[in-house]
Amino acid sequence: MKPTLLIALSSTLGGIGHALPAGSTSSPGVSGPGPTAHVRNGTYVGVTNAHYNQEFFLGIPYAQQPVGNLRFTVPQPLNSSWEGARDAKAYSDSCVGYGTDSIWYPVSEECLTLNVIRDASVAADSSLLPVGVWIHGGGFVMGSGADERYNMSAIVANAHRIGKPFIGVTLNYRLSAWGYLGSKEVSASGNTNLGLRDQRLALQWIQENIAAFGGDPDKVTIFGESAGGMSVGSHLIAYGGRDDGLFRGAIMESGGSINAAPMNTTGYQGMYDEIVARVGCSSARDTLQCLREVPFQKLNAVFNGTWGNPAYSFWPAVDGDIIRELGSVQLKNLDFVKVPIIAGTNTDEGTSFGPRGINTTEQWYRYLTSGASGFKVPPPIAEEILVLYPDDPSQGIPAFLGSQRIPENGYQWRRTSAYAGDYSMHANRRRQCEAWAESGTPAYCYRFNMRTAENDYLSGAGHFSEVAFVFNNIAGQGYHYGKPFAGMPPRYADLSVLMASMWASFIHDLDPNSGIGENSDVYWEGYAVDQPVDLVFDANVTSYMEPDTWRKEGIDFINSIAKAFWR
Repeated sequence: MKPTLLIALSSTLGGIGHALPAGSTSSPGVSGPGPTAHVRNGTYVGVTNAHYNQEFFLGIPYAQQPVGNLRFTVPQPLNSSWEGARDAKAYSDSCVGYGTDSIWYPVSEECLTLNVIRDASVAADSSLLPVGVWIHGGGFVMGSGADERYNMSAIVANAHRIGKPFIGVTLNYRLSAWGYLGSKEVSASGNTNLGLRDQRLALQWIQENIAAFGGDPDKVTIFGESAGGMSVGSHLIAYGGRDDGLFRGAIMESGGSINAAPMNTTGYQGMYDEIVARVGCSSARDTLQCLREVPFQKLNAVFNGTWGNPAYSFWPAVDGDIIRELGSVQLKNLDFVKVPIIAGTNTDEGTSFGPRGINTTEQWYRYLTSGASGFKVPPPIAEEILVLYPDDPSQGIPAFLGSQRIPENGYQWRRTSAYAGDYSMHANRRRQCEAWAESGTPAYCYRFNMRTAENDYLSGAGHFSEVAFVFNNIAGQGYHYGKPFAGMPPRYADLSVLMASMWASFIHDLDPNSGIGENSDVYWEGYAVDQPVDLVFDANVTSYMEPDTWRKEGIDFINSIAKAFWR
């Protein structure tokens, strides 16, 4: 699974990024010169960036840090205040994660912080600006709000340029077993889905404090990609779809209210018991409390698997509380917060999620029914999948290959990738848009159709490809394995400006068309029951609207059996 990405504030090209020291920045003491913000608990001093004419407030705690008895515990609000000023000039440590998104930044348990970026003109303006809150992805196992790939400086600067300014926020939340540990003991204690609860508390902190930075708490939009998009989708259905007034709009890129993975906890108890045994807590009367008392290094060594990947796969799950029912069920019942959304996926999502080495129909059937993908598909469903996704490479992905097969990836790789993309991303996105249309709530849906320079030729418009475009990250900051726009023609940058402007316009006005100009060749139509349409983002031709009927039979079937997949 290719990692989703996150970004906070820029590094080179005038951004501060990690040029400043890493580590917690909330120790008391009067700071030197810099912009100030007076929040409920005290005063913070940030730093000015001359290149963008922006002000950054970094590493701000939004909760008590989850250490000691607060480890594996629902996040607790801040309960202290201070005199004088505290520095907010450098990122805090990122939350402990496992995978390629987490290897570039210092990590620790003391990580529940957020970052705020604003144009320097905001401080002198008495009006409050809309707020865009980015929730990073990374499979719920890695990433942070300090990842440089999300160049918030660039999108905020572009938003001001087009007259649709907003305040940018990124945040950290607990990951992997630290954030999603599950078992009967965890459920009984009420400490479930901690990473989602972290995000929720951060949104509450924003409601209480963002005005101190020039942001309007009544005009918050949450947005994210992959696991971040699923997080956004989870907040739309949280507590049965209860509207707590935390946001007025939502953007989901390659993720949504229907999770990409099963939402049951099958296997969680076995993993929990194994962890407890490995750290010597099996005989404890309260094994969860015992885990809280295990030294960090010892517990981290158990959670950390081979090559830096997680040893245990804990994800968000239905807990009867913050996630009360499967996402597919809540969408069917229209039990969600009725706010406008943007929701989309990338054409070739399946190249990131599908299996390789499948050469025959028999092998694929065994793959589906054996649980090799992480879920055992019942035989009748597997048989229907074989029919709806036939061994015809011209129906697979990437489309530019025509009828060509790729033997090195498996003779049926294009077939299996088409299904994998629909199962993990496309079907969920379509159902999201359909449910919004059924409820009469505005929805703007898209298909991103561009391969970026850091993706290999066969990946096509793969998972995560749109992120650099949305954040107008032309320089490719934070991309360690290739720059998305390197060697690409100017029309790629033009598409990035269009997308960054549409995202900013939605954050500002809940209308992606408001800031792109009357002379634009592109107009994003809303999704409707009688006219389900997507905007196809493409740099090779002018972006255009299309009927949302792409691989309709297969996607309709996947959505019809969502409960069988525990989603």
